[in-house]
Amino acid sequence: MRNLDVTTLRSFVAVAELGGVTRAAGFLNLTQSAVSMQLKRLEELLGITLLDRSNRSISLSAPGEQLLGYARRMVSLNDEIMARLTDQIYEGEIVLGVPHDIVLPAVPRVLQRFNAQFPRMKVQLLTSFTRELKDRFHRGECDVILTTEAGVDKGGETLVTKPLKWIGAQGGSAWKQRPLRLAFGRHCIFRGGVIAALDAAGIDWDMAVETESDRTIEATVSADLAVHAMIDGTEPPHLEQIDHGGSLPELTSQKINMYATDKGRGEVLDTLADQLRQAFRHM
Repeated sequence: MRNLDVTTLRSFVAVAELGGVTRAAGFLNLTQSAVSMQLKRLEELLGITLLDRSNRSISLSAPGEQLLGYARRMVSLNDEIMARLTDQIYEGEIVLGVPHDIVLPAVPRVLQRFNAQFPRMKVQLLTSFTRELKDRFHRGECDVILTTEAGVDKGGETLVTKPLKWIGAQGGSAWKQRPLRLAFGRHCIFRGGVIAALDAAGIDWDMAVETESDRTIEATVSADLAVHAMIDGTEPPHLEQIDHGGSLPELTSQKINMYATDKGRGEVLDTLADQLRQAFRHM
């Protein structure tokens, strides 16, 4: 009888989701060699190759893609059993505020892992722009918020600093047009810096879309009618970073910050904060 080890499967899922052994090792608080050894043992047990190592970037082999779904289910079931049958049972609600443009790809993974560990805790996800989230946090309406800012206020923690990137339609050409057509939210914190960079570079621009709806911005950019700017790595799969070859100015970096309070649920909030911390630092 051959048995699969949940710890090994957890490492495999982390490598698949984070795109590499190094990031997975950091996320799991293991050494890179330990994660590599676990993958090797899993491959030997199953008699298959899980990773395609022919390219510089690691990708899953066909058997690896097939295993991934099973592995996620087994890890999730393990965590659910441990959460439901252990002595400590937490119930309640946490309000998590996140700007629209950094929800993906990290936050859904965090919500999934947190729910497996605390199945009776409800996380209400609130999406808005940074200024509104900070106002809500100061009014006590949110327990944890993430923000995108040039700096960080007292009590905040910077999770990661990443550059802004020009975003356009896949294979699009809107970035070549002059005046450059822009699509931004009315309250977007990146907007002023982007316009300042264009003005400094002497590039004429036109605000083609000014809205409060991120869906409207995505639809316009997807149609190749305008361009946008997002934090590196947060663009949705139907859009892409523009390879402009220097035709557009480089943009500034932004901090992704976290602000958290404690309302008597220290361990629960600490766990959520730690999972957010790890997810964004290994994004």
